[in-house]
Amino acid sequence: MSENTAMPFIEHLVELRRRLIIIVVAVVIGMGVAWNFSDDLLNFVEKPLSGQTYLTEIKKRVYGEVKLRYPAVYNRYQLDKEITATVRERRLNYSAPLEPFFIQCKISVIAGFILALPIVFYQLWLFIAPGLTLTEKRLVFPFVTVSTISFCVGALFFLIIIWPVIINFSLSYESQGLQSWFNLSAYINFCLRLILVFGLIFELPILALLLARLGVVNYGLLARNRKYALLASSIIAAFHADLITMFVIMVPLYLMYEVSVWVALLFGRKKPVPADAGV
Repeated sequence: MSENTAMPFIEHLVELRRRLIIIVVAVVIGMGVAWNFSDDLLNFVEKPLSGQTYLTEIKKRVYGEVKLRYPAVYNRYQLDKEITATVRERRLNYSAPLEPFFIQCKISVIAGFILALPIVFYQLWLFIAPGLTLTEKRLVFPFVTVSTISFCVGALFFLIIIWPVIINFSLSYESQGLQSWFNLSAYINFCLRLILVFGLIFELPILALLLARLGVVNYGLLARNRKYALLASSIIAAFHADLITMFVIMVPLYLMYEVSVWVALLFGRKKPVPADAGV
């Protein structure tokens, strides 16, 4: 009796190991491909250090409107200095031997993982497929495609929108007696960690869709627990040091929960209608 019940569990472990091995191999291959353009990725992540980002362009347009409409305010607060500020050259610094090499490895691993996402999600699907119906198993291609796109959108949203905000806020503390001196490892580790966080945040609706189709969760359950989702979002965001980072993590995280609620409503498993309902 115990042997019969233990075998399925062992088979699940063997299957899990097989899927993990395939995922690791795919990530290593992706890392090898990403290694060739890891320097370009590093340069892209460094761009906000110049102080010239999309925030700078928005600031120039706003200050330009203030100059036209409220010249007294423009002159009083010397907003022209903000517009004509020169681009400063800031460089990342390292203090340990081989530190740049290990940072290049980390960038390549994360980039390789993102390149291997279709394989990662496909292996995940194969692992959970035995518990799905025949109709649900046919959704493998939409699942892999949407999951990959969602993760990439979350990562790009962070890099293009959020990352410049964080760095711009940090640089705003510079003054004559206080200059930035960013460490290479601290800077890149912080960025890579948030790339993964935002990628996973944008996967929440996909997870909600799967759980809703399996009948594990439904719209009513998710809607009733909004306050706990807000609390959980705040707790997760609280693990980051500064208020700005906490805010930019908490808001997207809770918004993705709201999206998950509506995904469960629209695509969740419908309750069967009783045969005597129309009587």
